[in-house]
Amino acid sequence: MHIVIIGCGVVGAAIAYELSQVQNLKITVIDRQSPAQASTGAALGVLMGVISHKIKGRAWQRRQTSIQRYETLIPELEAITNRQIPFNRQGILSLFGEDENVDGWENLAAIRHSQGWKLEIWDTAKLKTFCPQVDNTKITGAVYSPQDRQLNPTTLTLALVEAAQHNGVTFKFGMNVLGIEPDNIETTAGKIFADWIVVSAGLGSTSLTNQTINIRPVLGQALQVRLEQPLGNPDFQPVFTGNDVHIVPVGNGNYWVGATVEFPGNSDEIPPNQELLNQVWQQAIAFCPNLATATIIRTWSGLRPRPENRPAPVIDKLPGFSNVLLATGHYRNGVLLAPATADAIREMIISNDYKK
Repeated sequence: MHIVIIGCGVVGAAIAYELSQVQNLKITVIDRQSPAQASTGAALGVLMGVISHKIKGRAWQRRQTSIQRYETLIPELEAITNRQIPFNRQGILSLFGEDENVDGWENLAAIRHSQGWKLEIWDTAKLKTFCPQVDNTKITGAVYSPQDRQLNPTTLTLALVEAAQHNGVTFKFGMNVLGIEPDNIETTAGKIFADWIVVSAGLGSTSLTNQTINIRPVLGQALQVRLEQPLGNPDFQPVFTGNDVHIVPVGNGNYWVGATVEFPGNSDEIPPNQELLNQVWQQAIAFCPNLATATIIRTWSGLRPRPENRPAPVIDKLPGFSNVLLATGHYRNGVLLAPATADAIREMIISNDYKK
């Protein structure tokens, strides 16, 4: 059985690797550019699962599946590829002010405890003890999620590709898809026949599905900064988040800070707004004043794929086709939900194939 996956960001690569472990499948991945070039390459890799406010249904289940899978996936990929994947296991710390609904957090902590997960509510004294770099009188506490993670999305994607290749998957980069038929894909290199087609092309999914689903871009900008020494305790470097701003330690006194959320106007063009990026940077400095002495090494931006008029992500059959699956439109949670998406696509193919 031949499966063709269109798109090789983190989601497409995760699907390819997951399917590569199923026997008797021939798998081909197509992308018009090299892997991790679009949304994946711009992502901060913050995996907000346990600390999210999703508590039931598919939205929570997917987060839980992914958080659990990453614990085994990272060492698995490192063993196959012999490449180290930066994976911060020191958790996520969400800062809050006096207007925060602390009762809501305590309720969430109780729910997580019943689900077998941990969330801790910290007062200012505990925050000061463990994270002295947080110095802002408006911050009255924090929520610490020790089981959430952060990783490098580009390194992860390249490792998924290499591991999938190791398992026999074929990758065709620099190839454009011109159209999808029930049993084949028309490409710039000719037709490729397939039993199953998986569209995981992010923003490219709209044209591939003839506008059946409408994925719109949302721009995100971020920056990387360097300090002469790490913020606070060098042995405790969790991700900080607050007011939708992330401060992400990436080693050796380097931090990623982001990201903006910039919507398009009438067209899909979104010129990066320097003022919005500056606001994100100033918010990060307000949380950790020592960041003001940092050197800005680089700034970057990327377009996130957000489905119009339907929730993200889109994991479903393409209407009118029995063998074309959609795994796209993850918006701001592509890296977080990649393992769960791969799991869902594998189940759809395996269960459907047995029914045929």
